[in-house]
Amino acid sequence: MRAEIKSHSILDKYTALIDISWRLNSEKNFEQLLKLIADEATKHVDAERATIFMLDKEKNELWAKIALGVSDTIRFDSRLGTAGAVLISGKPMIVEDAYKSPLFYASIDSHTGFHTRNILSVPLRNPKQEVIGVFQVLNKREGRFTTEDEHFLVALANQAAVALENSVALSELERRRQELLELNLHLRREVEERFTSKNIVGTSSKIQEVRSMIDRTAESAVSVLVTGENGTGKELSARAIHYQSQRRSKPFVAVNCAALPESLVESELFGIEKGVATGVERRVGRIESANGGTLFLDEIGDLSMTAQAKLLRVLQEREVEWVGGRRPVPVDVRLIAATNKDLKEEIKQNRFRQDLFFRLNVIHIRMPALREVRTDIPLLATYFLRKHAKDLERDIQGFSQNAVKALMSYHWPGNIRELENEVKRAVVLTSGREIQVEDLSDAIVEERLAVPELESAMKSGEKQTLKDRVTTLEIQMIRDAMAQTDSDRRRAAKMLGLSHQGLLNKLKRYGLDK
Repeated sequence: MRAEIKSHSILDKYTALIDISWRLNSEKNFEQLLKLIADEATKHVDAERATIFMLDKEKNELWAKIALGVSDTIRFDSRLGTAGAVLISGKPMIVEDAYKSPLFYASIDSHTGFHTRNILSVPLRNPKQEVIGVFQVLNKREGRFTTEDEHFLVALANQAAVALENSVALSELERRRQELLELNLHLRREVEERFTSKNIVGTSSKIQEVRSMIDRTAESAVSVLVTGENGTGKELSARAIHYQSQRRSKPFVAVNCAALPESLVESELFGIEKGVATGVERRVGRIESANGGTLFLDEIGDLSMTAQAKLLRVLQEREVEWVGGRRPVPVDVRLIAATNKDLKEEIKQNRFRQDLFFRLNVIHIRMPALREVRTDIPLLATYFLRKHAKDLERDIQGFSQNAVKALMSYHWPGNIRELENEVKRAVVLTSGREIQVEDLSDAIVEERLAVPELESAMKSGEKQTLKDRVTTLEIQMIRDAMAQTDSDRRRAAKMLGLSHQGLLNKLKRYGLDK
């Protein structure tokens, strides 16, 4: 009869283990999991209290955050007490009289106010069989802890260890997720603050008009065409439009059309299915990657006519057809395009589609060349000085008057990008707290001294002939035209109303053909 009762008792416990296992796998909260394990242990081995000690490897301590009847955290050296002995040996231990055992760590009772009589301790092992803690039940209500209790607690501890490790891993993942969310939010705010019209530096009327256009354009969803020479800040304007719009939390995808090989343009922009050609893997196109946000196509004038036709279809139908795809994919994308070319001239030369131009040119923002806003050069130079002096940890306060004059006299074919590089270079090379003319590139200094006699005469108030003044004006106009056309002499000649040979003659006469 006793054997039958014992058999039923064992069966009940292992049936309970199945139920406990399901509940452990369902509970993800670490503290609730500890309490569940402790509750089930005390119930099934008939103990007064259960404590789960977890190992802190960094501090070499055992700690218990939850114990039945105790809410505060217990921490102690991992070598102390019966828990420490089980942690070291990795084997279960039964202590029948706690206060007579040399292993008993009585300070825990002093801390908790609990009186321990007997203890059953088993190791907590993870799936790799590493001991990650100790599971204890205290004070058997009737009699002593048995081998049967030990076997049950070992089985429960094995399940508990897996559940606890999973819970810790999930908690760590959640912590990292929250950190990433906070970092992402911080970076997004930083980007939004950085890329706004307010950060387009300048007080000239042309720059103020650019800022006004960005502010008025941002909240709409219409296409925008940004034109201007290289280095004038076309992408900065596009980003400002995006980050001031309702799409700011969605992707901003920038594509330099001039940098895409002709053979890859369509697959890069529109996507390509796996197996279209040998070794080709499935790849989402840049247009689809920008779904919900903004697609910035820089140097759109360099797109092939075939790619232009497919892009026009995207704008008309608001869907993308992959290379090798069977069905179109709907997209919601705002398009901002930029170019340094005269698209109307490209249309005349049959290099750009007129219908695509009309689709793009809903809003037109022209970025002025730096030589058109010379009064903004000191502001821009100071802005770049502060930025790079901080980054390079240089104590530089500003520019000398002659350095400012030199910067304002130069024609800046590379525009703002060239100015920033020039200031950065000067920040690195200057030996004082103020950038001098001598710290600037030879090209800037030489241009300032290109016609020294005329400049000297103008500054000193000496009488100049009409011929002298015409010569000075011609030199400046030729420089400006060459800069605006990226030194394309035929285009510059057309802009100036000269024949190609006529421009070549003047370039040679004034020493500008080098």
